[in-house]
Amino acid sequence: MNQLKLGLPKGSLENATIELFEKAGWLIKPAARNYFPKIDDADLDCSICRPQEMSRYVESGMLDAGITGKDWTMENSSDTVLVCDLIYSKVSRRPTRWIIAVAGDSDIKTLEDLKGKKIATELVNVTKRFFTEKKIEVDIEFSWGATEAKVVAGLADAIVEVTETESTIRAHGLKIIHELMESNTQFIACKKAWDDPWKREKIESIALLLQGALKADRIVGLKMNVPNDKLEKIVGLLPSINAPTVASLYNQDWCSVETVVSEDIVRDLIPKLKKSGAEGIIEYALNKVI
Repeated sequence: MNQLKLGLPKGSLENATIELFEKAGWLIKPAARNYFPKIDDADLDCSICRPQEMSRYVESGMLDAGITGKDWTMENSSDTVLVCDLIYSKVSRRPTRWIIAVAGDSDIKTLEDLKGKKIATELVNVTKRFFTEKKIEVDIEFSWGATEAKVVAGLADAIVEVTETESTIRAHGLKIIHELMESNTQFIACKKAWDDPWKREKIESIALLLQGALKADRIVGLKMNVPNDKLEKIVGLLPSINAPTVASLYNQDWCSVETVVSEDIVRDLIPKLKKSGAEGIIEYALNKVI
């Protein structure tokens, strides 16, 4: 039986990834201290591993495909296929940023000021390549965690660390002097698996549904009944992907209007629709927009 070996990220992205798959149509059941969750698809065999290691496992063929960060694919210089970008986060819903930060009262203000200084980071290879390209000699050491505290404790002059909201950076009294790169979640595949027709079709199907679930995030459907003589005014109020769907109601001088809109505008839009003559307005959640 054909089966696709799929890697899911452990850590901060784990729950968000499982929720995204559920919205896309797959139910994943993780178990405590178990790295092999169950999924309601006999074609898939799931494993959970650290995003830092995912691209290596995918490149080697131990996994056919997996979800990880662009940063870790770059860090490992992995030769994999980028299937699609998957930008999702429970915090900011935007790409993460790798930044260079120093103590708030430090005399270091520019990249050139870091010459001869010690930098702590988990993203060692990317950082080395960056400073080599800038022709700035620095001492880069691997950080096993709590990287922000290294500057505070005097163990490093600067750090290269990932952030979304900068709250942890500020909490440690650090200041950002440069943005190294942006990163986002990616769905990657092993080249050998990508060349297999069955596996490639399965990977592409997963990507299509995951992207559809992401597109549906913070988008809702609206459906309402509208008198024919108010139709033009109502349609003029409605944004949509293409155009609203309009259908005549049986034996009535009314029609049914349906569209999808951003969740952010619904609170202002519905009162306007009601005031303009729409009735029976229904708002409903969307799982996917393909």
